[in-house]
Amino acid sequence: MRFFTVWLGACVLMSLAPSASAGDRILGAPFATRSPVIARHGMVATSQPLAAQVGLDILKAGGSAVDAAIATNAALALMEPTGCGVGGDLFVLLWDNDAKELVGLNGSGRSPSQLDLEGLRAVLAERGLEDIPLFGGLPVSVPGAVDGWFAMHERYGRLPMSQLLAPAIAAAREGFPLTQVIAEYWRRSERVFGGRPEFAEIFMPNGRAPREGELFRNPGLARTLEALAAGGRDAFYTGPLAEALVAAVQREGGFLTLDDLAAHRSEWVQPQSVSYRDHELWELPPNGQGLAAQQLLQIVGQDQLHAWDADTWHLLIEAKKLAYEDRARFYADPAFAEQPLQALLSPTYASARRALIDPARAAEHYPAGGAALAQGDTVYLTVADADGNVVSWIQSNYTGFGSGVVVPGWGFGLQNRAKLFHLDASHANVYAPGKRPFHTIIPAMLTRDGSPVLSFGVMGGAMQPQGHAQIVVNMLDFGMNVQEAGDAARWRHEGSSQPDGGDMRDRGRVFVESGAPAELVEGLRARGHQVEVSAGGYGGYQAIWIDAIASPEQRLYRGASESRKDGAAVGF
Repeated sequence: MRFFTVWLGACVLMSLAPSASAGDRILGAPFATRSPVIARHGMVATSQPLAAQVGLDILKAGGSAVDAAIATNAALALMEPTGCGVGGDLFVLLWDNDAKELVGLNGSGRSPSQLDLEGLRAVLAERGLEDIPLFGGLPVSVPGAVDGWFAMHERYGRLPMSQLLAPAIAAAREGFPLTQVIAEYWRRSERVFGGRPEFAEIFMPNGRAPREGELFRNPGLARTLEALAAGGRDAFYTGPLAEALVAAVQREGGFLTLDDLAAHRSEWVQPQSVSYRDHELWELPPNGQGLAAQQLLQIVGQDQLHAWDADTWHLLIEAKKLAYEDRARFYADPAFAEQPLQALLSPTYASARRALIDPARAAEHYPAGGAALAQGDTVYLTVADADGNVVSWIQSNYTGFGSGVVVPGWGFGLQNRAKLFHLDASHANVYAPGKRPFHTIIPAMLTRDGSPVLSFGVMGGAMQPQGHAQIVVNMLDFGMNVQEAGDAARWRHEGSSQPDGGDMRDRGRVFVESGAPAELVEGLRARGHQVEVSAGGYGGYQAIWIDAIASPEQRLYRGASESRKDGAAVGF
């Protein structure tokens, strides 16, 4: 009888629940795949669950948010080499709760100092190439991630680096089981890198990529992390490891030198903000693309968004087109190219750009613009500690495993960021010696009344600014919580631009996730958008919402890790 009563009660609740179109969860949330994770003392969210647990253990041991982020990143370098590693670059936004300030770190590396533009053009011509290739030694720039770890640790670390790297070292030696999404990306690398014996020796044991649930070991990476634990950042940028790295690049036709590695240092930079719905969205300045998310929201902020429908998506997509025209023209290493940041982020400029949008029709083209910039693979993590410090942390090889160049005996590959340089001498992002290339990876933070309320990122190359804007709109305009905002169906626009910097000559394509309502998709088509419903390429979101409560004893963290990745949000 008791079983029947419980069953009947469940049936009544189900009958009262919203229809599937309004959401099949008991709360009627239309997109949420799960509830936010809520904790008081600390939170870690990232794209691999074992790596998230590593960071949480560091927090429980008394580590700072930065300590936990370094430990998590080291674990990701082992567990998700399809998106990151010690051979890649790093960008960080950090809320220092003691100083009540937001600081930024640019941990990206530079191009070889001994190769100028004319020299690069001559090398390309000699090799029968018209552009910097995606693989091999030429697209390798100095890896900046390791220096970024130590720069952050010097200012904000509490625990010794040996303790932070120990979990990743142990997992590299003992092995860990691959998760589903990462295993699939790894499998796709077989046809790209399977012909490279040194790559295969590290990342394709038994002649193929490891599959979901199989154990993967990387004793070479354990050796690298042990060297860093004992010798600090210099163990990476000088000495035997650096010599092996340079030899690997030059053997593959690249031009990095020991002097390039020894000279590298990360740069502390001033984050930039724009206002949106009584909040401030913070991004890092170029050479990254965070300004595109800010420009997009500046344009959208001219309107009140009344519904999550085709009108709203049309406005967002057209604003994206406008922002990306500036992205293609202006975003570059500010040490080499003048950056009109104040003009690009001004409300006056946003209003002028907004006036170009037809609310009923997708534009054939907008004035200005340049060559499109490609997709990439990345990891993102965010950590909050018991003292209210929060980090928004993003790290990448650029495309998947990067250049395909590995450092034999040391267990890691090298990024291919230099692929994103232009060869046109008039372009802001033209190749030059000792220059940082344009970067796609961007951490973000949202504040209100001078305090952080959201630390977040959306992995995925050119998708990232589009994803940032969609998350902010979902939360601030449509009231979605931190989990729902990431699980909601997304769009991605890919525009077609002239490589010589001419105007956009077609509307581009709008890719829409299958979870978007049919009437929304048809509404975009009716406005002239070329729409394709597809399953992938919408990024990977992780986030921590910080409840704005004055008393530290009452502070709550709400973590989210979206369903498109293997990840987890964990707290205590």
